Amino acid sequence: MLLSLKLNHFRNISSMELRPDKAVNMIVGENGSGKTSILEAIYLLGLGRSFRSRSLKHLVQHQHSQLQVIARCDNNTPVGLQFHLSNGLQIRLNQTPLKRLSDLATQLPIQYIPANCHQFFELGPKYRRRLIDWGVFHVEPEYNYHWQSYKKSLQQRNAALKNRSKRDELLLWDNYLNRHGMELTEYRSHYLERLRREFKVLFSQLCPAFADAEVTSRFSIGWPKNENLIDVLLANIEKDQQHGYTRYGAHACDWTLKINNADPAELLSRGQQKLFFLAISLAQLKIIHELKKQTGVLLIDDVSSELDQVHQLILLDYIQSSPVQSFITSTNSELKSWVESKDDCKLFHVEQGQLST
Repeated sequence: MLLSLKLNHFRNISSMELRPDKAVNMIVGENGSGKTSILEAIYLLGLGRSFRSRSLKHLVQHQHSQLQVIARCDNNTPVGLQFHLSNGLQIRLNQTPLKRLSDLATQLPIQYIPANCHQFFELGPKYRRRLIDWGVFHVEPEYNYHWQSYKKSLQQRNAALKNRSKRDELLLWDNYLNRHGMELTEYRSHYLERLRREFKVLFSQLCPAFADAEVTSRFSIGWPKNENLIDVLLANIEKDQQHGYTRYGAHACDWTLKINNADPAELLSRGQQKLFFLAISLAQLKIIHELKKQTGVLLIDDVSSELDQVHQLILLDYIQSSPVQSFITSTNSELKSWVESKDDCKLFHVEQGQLST
């Protein structure tokens, strides 16, 4: 959770300081006013990257050479991030230079909901893996070690495959992939079942039309079911050499949740698809709060997109009562009265990069 946030020379924002509330922070304004830039700055602070641009140089305000994002988390820990066009990215956590982005991510669990989040159903397995791995990373202390070890071993095996290295070298990497891949699969499997249970409850509340729906999960581990990974790797060395990469393993896993045994992409409307994605994100933040006692941050860009007024209010009521701090952008001025009726919510107006409450 954030206690304070200060931005300098971030996109169209010259200087801005927020003292958010602990529940819902509604950011309203016209398109292009800087609403989404505030969400982007929080996302950058938590993950060290942007959700809108691959290059951080595009985030620096025109005619300036650097940007700053400075905040305090709920444990009063100061976090400072600076990006300079010449010197690159520098991050300080509790006044100490930070070397690993994973240390930054543990401080501020963030879920970002884009306006077009219904496109989740059109994206491939890589995106779905990233979504569930985010949750496992935050609740399993050893997960990052196994993932980093697996990733390095996979890179080495793929290089050996391309170079037609001897079988003994491939077997060495096979053993590492098997060891760490099995751990990753175990973590993911347990987490997915807990996510399914939490999602079922949340989705029934956010989308009352499916209050009695059955929710099931499907988890594809990344290699043929009921076979040992080490055996699959050994049996496919020649074909992997032909392709130049490792085709089976934990890096190829996939998962899905089904509603009444149907694909949500085919069953749900676009508004319901958005609620589906929101329920997944909120379920992950709830799990983190229950297991790690951390209050995560939910960023929702354009909450009114695809949702009617009734479902917007249902969503806001749920978020306001949940163990999560949210920053929500909207052009819908009708939500102002809802925010003003709540004690732990705050309304911010943004106009041409300037903030008022």
